[in-house]
Amino acid sequence: MSIQSVLIANRGEIAVRIIKAAKELGIRTVQVHSAADADMLAVRLADEAVDIGPPAPKKSYLNIEAVIAAAKAAGVDAVHPGYGFLSENGAFADAVVAAGMVFVGPSGDAIRLLGDKVAAREVAAKAGVPTVPGSGGRVLDLAQAHEIAERTGFPLMIKAAAGGGGRGIRIVDSLAELDKQFPLASAEAAAAFGDGGLYIEKVITKARHVEVQIFGDGENFVHFYERECSLQRRRQKVWEEAPAFQLPPAVRQKLCESAVALAREVRYKGAGTVEYLYDDETHEFYFIEVNTRIQVEHPVTEMITGFDLVQEMLKVAGGAALSVAQSDIRPRGHAIECRINAEDPFNGFAPAPGTVRKLTVPTGEGIRFDTMLYEGYAIPPFYDSLLGKLIVWGETRGECLERLRQTLETLTIDGLATTIPLHQALADAGAVEEGAFHTRFLEGWLETDFVRDQPKSEVA
Repeated sequence: MSIQSVLIANRGEIAVRIIKAAKELGIRTVQVHSAADADMLAVRLADEAVDIGPPAPKKSYLNIEAVIAAAKAAGVDAVHPGYGFLSENGAFADAVVAAGMVFVGPSGDAIRLLGDKVAAREVAAKAGVPTVPGSGGRVLDLAQAHEIAERTGFPLMIKAAAGGGGRGIRIVDSLAELDKQFPLASAEAAAAFGDGGLYIEKVITKARHVEVQIFGDGENFVHFYERECSLQRRRQKVWEEAPAFQLPPAVRQKLCESAVALAREVRYKGAGTVEYLYDDETHEFYFIEVNTRIQVEHPVTEMITGFDLVQEMLKVAGGAALSVAQSDIRPRGHAIECRINAEDPFNGFAPAPGTVRKLTVPTGEGIRFDTMLYEGYAIPPFYDSLLGKLIVWGETRGECLERLRQTLETLTIDGLATTIPLHQALADAGAVEEGAFHTRFLEGWLETDFVRDQPKSEVA
């Protein structure tokens, strides 16, 4: 059974992305929206739109009952969760299926298994995937935390077992800090995720964040190679690339094969991402987690492989087998994605919602801009600050960087402060050009090399 109609249980640029992919497949689209999002681009593009509640996410985009009711009323075959919100909520996936519809993603059981960071580590170990030295499971109390600290040494990272998106993480450098932060981390995890469980990992100094795009139909499993995601601020990705910079071919092969082994272990269905820490000095890599959804940064993978991952999600969810074998996936060139946020980089990255007075989107070979913007659109202050993603491609990384510099000069979003100046500075930074970065690089660079004495961004 192929999908004939789909409800998009999300908002912003990913909703626009899903609608475009679905329409190319001839699938009818229904877009849900909060009261604050009645004018968003996805609502304008969809075949039908349904108001599901007030601006607050808990009363709209996170309201399972409201989303299911909208899907039933619209008579859709399937629900696509996008990323964020309910995309990694096993109960939501179960509710969609129980209502007689297809959830575009893995099963609720798979989401729960891989969404629990401790359980996911155990699955990874079973599949032969290297894991970061640490607790190996949930840490029950401080006494056990002390035992782990004595075995692995400091610094250590305390992580929420049910966490995600870089949240619920604390780094400690001593037993005294461990004693102080452990109960606080548990309370924070319980408040944020409804689960106060913690685990502990050794901090890999100057590690790079490398992830592998996996795909499965429950029987066949492939990878679409890896992405470099080391440029992060407060553990949130800012800039992504594919392929990873100067990754030795032998390491790339082992990395990607290990991700597919993990997918096979759980008979994975849909798009997913296996995330790793990579040590440049030892060339060792360690499993971090699995994201059971499409990633924000999926376009760089699409740019180097030529495959539409969102369309593939819809096809597989509709019962089709994977349309590609591993031998069909041959990466070409280099791609970089810059996340363009409504934040003022010259004012501590303060949120900067406003109205788009003028929008100039660059076009041309190797250029793509995934966005929710249009001229006159008022950015709601209730949600994530991501406005869009500028993706460029080149035959080489050097050519890609040069195209990125030129494209950033022509991308114009007047009416609010954005992070475009940050990306212009990064594109010109020698360390970025040389690939001499790691997960802690960006925050230090912002304090020392980013132009801090510029005036606060002026809204045009």
